[in-house]
Amino acid sequence: MLSASSRDRNKLRVPLALTALAVLASAATIVPATAAQASSVTDTWNEAAYRGHVEVVRGRDGSSDASVLTGTVFVDDDRDSVSDRNERGLAGVLVSNGRDVVTTDSRGRYRLPVYDNMTVFVTQPSGYQVPVDESNVAQFHYNHLPEGSPALRYGGIAPTGPLPAAVNFPLVRSHLTKSSEQHCVIAGDLQTYDKEEVEYARKGAIGDLSRRDDYRGCGTLFIGDVVGDDLSLYPDVKGLTSLTNGPARFLPGNHDLDFDARSAEHSFDTFRAQLAPAYYSYDVGDVHVVALNTVRYPCTPEVDNADGRRPQCNNPQTRPAYTGRLDDNQLAWLERDLAKVDRRKLVVVAGHIGLLNFADESSPIHQVAQVGQVYDLLKGRKAVAVAGHSHSIENMRTGDLVKGWRDVYGVERLPFPHITAGAIAGDWYSGALTADGYPVAVGRDGGRPGVLTLDVKGSSFQERYTVTGESDRVQTQLGVNSPTYRRWYAERDAWNDTREGTAPELGDPNVVDRADLAGRTWLTTNFWMGATGSTVSVRLDGDRPRPAVRTQPLRGEAQLAGPEWSDPHAVAQQLVNGGSVADRAMHLWRFELPADLAEGRHRAVVTATDSYGRQFTDTLHFRVVEQR
Repeated sequence: MLSASSRDRNKLRVPLALTALAVLASAATIVPATAAQASSVTDTWNEAAYRGHVEVVRGRDGSSDASVLTGTVFVDDDRDSVSDRNERGLAGVLVSNGRDVVTTDSRGRYRLPVYDNMTVFVTQPSGYQVPVDESNVAQFHYNHLPEGSPALRYGGIAPTGPLPAAVNFPLVRSHLTKSSEQHCVIAGDLQTYDKEEVEYARKGAIGDLSRRDDYRGCGTLFIGDVVGDDLSLYPDVKGLTSLTNGPARFLPGNHDLDFDARSAEHSFDTFRAQLAPAYYSYDVGDVHVVALNTVRYPCTPEVDNADGRRPQCNNPQTRPAYTGRLDDNQLAWLERDLAKVDRRKLVVVAGHIGLLNFADESSPIHQVAQVGQVYDLLKGRKAVAVAGHSHSIENMRTGDLVKGWRDVYGVERLPFPHITAGAIAGDWYSGALTADGYPVAVGRDGGRPGVLTLDVKGSSFQERYTVTGESDRVQTQLGVNSPTYRRWYAERDAWNDTREGTAPELGDPNVVDRADLAGRTWLTTNFWMGATGSTVSVRLDGDRPRPAVRTQPLRGEAQLAGPEWSDPHAVAQQLVNGGSVADRAMHLWRFELPADLAEGRHRAVVTATDSYGRQFTDTLHFRVVEQR
């Protein structure tokens, strides 16, 4: 979201054992399972990595024709980033100025029209790798802005001067990017607001990635909100990516803005200068990744509020704001880029603000205005959309629908899967610190911090969410939603507003009494990657498995929110330790406990099965008493 006030910055510095989390974690036991794919990493990435840069050839007076940029895409056999006479050009490679898309000729040459403030970039072809710098940041673009950015707090783009005589893009052959099997890490909302939070990320998800080596070909795509408004932290972010084991690429988010830019033309100049183009594409295996800039700032009334749905855009000079939109150049580029892509490839459409999401399903700001146009461009293709922004985990399948998508955008069903990738920051690094030194940061949907991986074979994929610090087998969290819990929820929520008197206490959340059972008590399962086609079953005290019911089936209904639809495991932490409140989720299942359940201890074994048939087992112990 736009401002720091939209997130809870009150990170409690208390031992985890003193929080409600410890009570719940001790009650819910994860059945031991196979270890995560993370392994002891050797120097294989450092040995394979091609370190270099784009070759910019300066003539004495620049280019002889200032209206056309020329250059070559070449195979850099000696890995010195310089196009030597004996190094061949590579034919059939896409190069773009952010509007036009051309294909290199038989000698690897290209010609592109020139306009001020353009970024020229190459689309990495499968079987080749673009250079990375010492921080593993992919190097594949050149910014052309002769006079440089207007005065901006964080510098923007320095004057580039006259058009170069040539911009040449070096590549090396790579078996890693040629393989039809790829593992693409999608990292949502790193969003560090200060150096302390940079350290949280290093100890958390970045530390996990440093111990994995399965993503060396596809790399990591950080899908926006790389930092939290302070763009001077970009060097610190590069310090984090230097610990990863693959190319690092970035997309801009609404917290990566040059907020002092007077027009959208320059709102991501510092991001472009230090990290990446605002949008681009690249290939690995049988995958074509389209990395979009879905944030427009400042939005304006004539462009963004013509339909009256975005009144926050009406005062761009006095009250600048952002919205979800692609500009005209980007839409033109997207159409031309896709027109040159083999229709048998899987297209991954990545953006910070999602084309559509569940958490903000009725908001015209936090989804993309031209979602219908993007769908038209992708018609008939295998595709998946991935996004961040909402700090939630959402696995939405083809055919899913919620009321807001229909009401705001006229969408009747999703034409392909959409996944909201969670956040490395989780709920903005809120809550108590774990024993490993980073905050619990449980999200607004009960999700935990982590990263998404697309495991690809050919043009098919399976999604995988890895919770920070956990095995890939940890995919669920269990809780008990009872009348006692729901009363406490309301009382504690009200107390948090006033802080008057003694704070209401929940007590042991896994104890229920007769009144609770008579008033409807559910065992809840938050299955983070659960989706349409997933199932959850419960074996109570060794009895036969019985199905749990998904609370939000995504069949056109409105979003359901409140204590009855909440994740009690998450809320018990959040209302005590700060952060958002998990009062809704599209991946929550619940099983009603029998009203005549005997007094004493009980054991519930929960099996969550995803749409690919993968099963995850979790166990909850709880106790029934006559009266509290």
